[in-house]
Amino acid sequence: MNSTRIHIMPSMNPDGFEAVKKPDCFYNSGRGNYNEYDLNRNFPDAFEHNNVSRQPETLAVMKWLKTETFVLSANLHGGALVASYPFDNGVQATGALLSRSLTPDDDVFQHLAHTYASRNPNMMKGDQCKNKMNFPNGITNGYAWYPLQGGMQDFNYIWAQCFEITLELSCCKYPREEKLPYFWNDNKASLIEYIKQVHLGIKGQVFDQSGNPLPNVIVEVQDRKHICPYRTNKFGEYYLLLLPGSYVINVTVPGHDPHLTKIVIPEKSQNFSAFKKDFIFPLRRQSDSVLVSNPSCPLVPLYRAMPSYSAATKPSLFLFLVPLLHMFFK
Repeated sequence: MNSTRIHIMPSMNPDGFEAVKKPDCFYNSGRGNYNEYDLNRNFPDAFEHNNVSRQPETLAVMKWLKTETFVLSANLHGGALVASYPFDNGVQATGALLSRSLTPDDDVFQHLAHTYASRNPNMMKGDQCKNKMNFPNGITNGYAWYPLQGGMQDFNYIWAQCFEITLELSCCKYPREEKLPYFWNDNKASLIEYIKQVHLGIKGQVFDQSGNPLPNVIVEVQDRKHICPYRTNKFGEYYLLLLPGSYVINVTVPGHDPHLTKIVIPEKSQNFSAFKKDFIFPLRRQSDSVLVSNPSCPLVPLYRAMPSYSAATKPSLFLFLVPLLHMFFK
């Protein structure tokens, strides 16, 4: 807790929550907001046009995501018992023809989902909800479960540079209040261990020759480029969630040649901190083109616009919203 900033959104859909007069195990009017929109189908989608009216709650979350450099997040749902990871939607390039849709960081996402599910005694069994799918080890790729357009976890990963998974914590969509202590006991260890994962990988800052932080610099692993490149924030900070191993980091200042650096992330982080690596460029910030006005990717189906883009669709070596609660970590 002392080395992690935690942001909690108790409910993204307070009107829907209040609409549930009598908790039960089925879908009812509480799924939609006041305008009867499903907020977990309301975000821009990277795979197809999501031509729905963007709701105030959705716009507020999208605005919030721009104010902080969130690194890891989770949204908590009811209605199943599984840890679901991106992508929720997909195209051929992400493996949709194989009934899955994988991100370039699939190994990390499987690790995150497994980290949570393996510490929840019922979720890890994968078959505790009647008339539901069985989920080996309590995890699933979102698209493999069912395709979903306009979901929050895909939006966060692509446009907010934040790794997010969806945690379905109850077979009942709206469990009764007296059951909450049982849910806490089942999920406490998983939540704590999941929060720790924000310290995976590598982090640091990018500076010019005078020690000034450089914003909007692309920092990515060479062989896992994101459809919307991950960039430094206004403080020149970057965060990349990666499992232990050897990587080539590509740092690209706009208008300049890429700078490649090989780094090795050790098996165990020290003092709950990611491996730290800063970069210094022989540039003068005032005269350099790095200060672009708006480097963000447009909120359009990026995968449709770039059909040649190919995510990592090979099987991983790992074996293993209307959210009631949403957590962001940095």
